[in-house]
Amino acid sequence: DQSGAVANVHVVQPNINQNEKYDPALEELNFQRLAELSLRRSGKPALIFWPEAAVPAVLDMEPRWRGRIASLLGMDDLLLLGGDKYHFREQGGVIDARALEGANNSLWVLDARGELLGRYDKAHLVPFGEYLPMRSVLEAIGLSRLVPGSVDFWPGPGPRTLDLPATPDGGQARGPLRMAVQICYEIVFSGQVVDPTNRPDFLFNPSNDAWFGNWGPPQHLAQARLRAIEEGLPIIRSTPTGISALVNPAGQVVKHIPLHEAGAFEAPLPPPLMPTLFARAGNLIPLGLAVLLLVSGVAIARRTR
Repeated sequence: DQSGAVANVHVVQPNINQNEKYDPALEELNFQRLAELSLRRSGKPALIFWPEAAVPAVLDMEPRWRGRIASLLGMDDLLLLGGDKYHFREQGGVIDARALEGANNSLWVLDARGELLGRYDKAHLVPFGEYLPMRSVLEAIGLSRLVPGSVDFWPGPGPRTLDLPATPDGGQARGPLRMAVQICYEIVFSGQVVDPTNRPDFLFNPSNDAWFGNWGPPQHLAQARLRAIEEGLPIIRSTPTGISALVNPAGQVVKHIPLHEAGAFEAPLPPPLMPTLFARAGNLIPLGLAVLLLVSGVAIARRTR
C-alpha cells in the first residue's frame, strides 16, 4: 500500500450518444441525466466522476454552471469532470472575448462551493480531430476544413499529479489523495501516464468512446487494464456510453457499467501497490530485452556458419 488513504468513489455513465451530446435542444435533459445519476444513497463523502466533456460549459468562465453543478454535491464531495479551457487574445491586460486563440481539453476538480481546485490539460491530442497538423501550410492550399473550426486545441505539458484534499474530519472519510489524469486515448501510451517524480494514488481516465461503436470501448478498457498492471495503480473510467469501470492495480475490473446503458456505481477505491518494476524503469525493460534478443540472435547466427 502506498499511502493508506481512504476514499469512496461514485462513477457516472449517462448513456448520452454523439447526436444527443451536441444538440442544444437536449442540453437540459442531458444535464438532468447526469444530476440524477450523481445522487447517492450512502451519504459518505465521495469522489464523483463524470465523463470527458461532460457539460457544454467553460467552467472557469461560467460561474452559473459551476454553481448549478456544485449544488448536486454533498459538503465534502469532490466532482471530477471534463470540460474545455479557452484562451483568448490579450492586449494591454485586456482580454478580447471575441478573439479565441486556442483551447485545452481539460479535466477539472470542483468542490461543493463551486470552486475549481485543479485542472489537467490533455497532452496527447488527436491529429485531425483536436488539431490540424501543419495548419499554416494546409490553410494556404485550402485544406483547413479537414477539421471543424478554425482554432486548434493546445497540448498540455504532460503527466502531472493533482492533489485532492482530505475531508475536514482529519481524513477519516477521505484522506488526502494524489490523482493522475489521462484523457481519452492518452491511456494507450505505455510508460507516459503518470509523473514518476510525484507518484499518484490512482489514475482517472475520462473518455468519450461514443465515436467508436461497439468495437472501440472494449479495446479502450483493455488498454486501461494494462496501464493499471504496469503502474500498480487503480484506474477509474467514466464515459458517456461505456464502458465505465473501476479497475484494481492487478488489472481486474472490480465494477463496470455495460456498454450503451445509463447507470452509476459506488465503491471503495482500491489502494495502490508499491511502485512496480515497470513503474521504476518504464519501457527500458522491453527495450533492453529486445536488444538482448537481437544480440543473441546475431551471436547464434555467427556460430552456425
